[in-house]
Amino acid sequence: MFVTPVPARLSPLRLQLLALRGALMLGVLGIATAAATARAEPSPTLDRVSISVGAFSADPRINIGADTQFGRIDAPESKPSHTTIPRVKADLLIGDRHGLAFDYYRYDKSYTPTLTGETIINGQPVTGTATANADLKLDLAKLAYKWWLGSGNDTFGIGLGAAYYHANLNGTATGIVNGETATARDSISEHAFAPLLEVGWRHAFTPDLRMYAEASGIKKNGGRINGHIYGGNIGMEWFPFKNIGFVADYGISKIKLHRDSERDADLNIRLTGPSAYVKVRF
Repeated sequence: MFVTPVPARLSPLRLQLLALRGALMLGVLGIATAAATARAEPSPTLDRVSISVGAFSADPRINIGADTQFGRIDAPESKPSHTTIPRVKADLLIGDRHGLAFDYYRYDKSYTPTLTGETIINGQPVTGTATANADLKLDLAKLAYKWWLGSGNDTFGIGLGAAYYHANLNGTATGIVNGETATARDSISEHAFAPLLEVGWRHAFTPDLRMYAEASGIKKNGGRINGHIYGGNIGMEWFPFKNIGFVADYGISKIKLHRDSERDADLNIRLTGPSAYVKVRF
């Protein structure tokens, strides 16, 4: 659960600004591309350029275990209350069948599990159990090159790209040692890049009412950080105005990461729940 953090780390505000800037850059590039090329209209399931800004109302389940400078600490599955996770998406269509897709979200919430296992604080075993007061942050950004198959009101997409994830956990553990209350503080900060695979299906009932389903997988082997991140969602898009619409979907993300070093650590997170966005298309 706990190693010295990487000294040079992007602040939460800067990470969010970089994510929004990336989405806006795709939008500007898409507008320029659309203006510079005269092509037939793509499938009604797709937009030349779109930017979606909204939130994921997640029901989290979290499990963490780690070797720390104070000994091994394991936390059983915890179910914190619902949390709202900001999310930004952007899509750019290049021609009629190729495009770029960007997705970013950030989980940032306090985490207060009861610790089990051979918990040790300040070099001494804890009598009974201990508690932790921690702050868990997880950033996930994905960029994929997509190829769309099919035409008319149904299209199928395959995407290949890369994902960046950054996990940070700052915590304080408190327990009874030799009959007295003792406290220890430590932290984790790890980040890595990994290959990304995406698949998707889109159906247009009309150009202004559409349905979609998406799934993605991130897998990283070797190195200090390895594991996988899987996710999927299904939703609807409705455009009451020509260029402005609303999106609602339900999704799940499963994150399992392992740090293989002198101090092993495991992070397991499951996020499920609905999302809502305002979508602008060009």
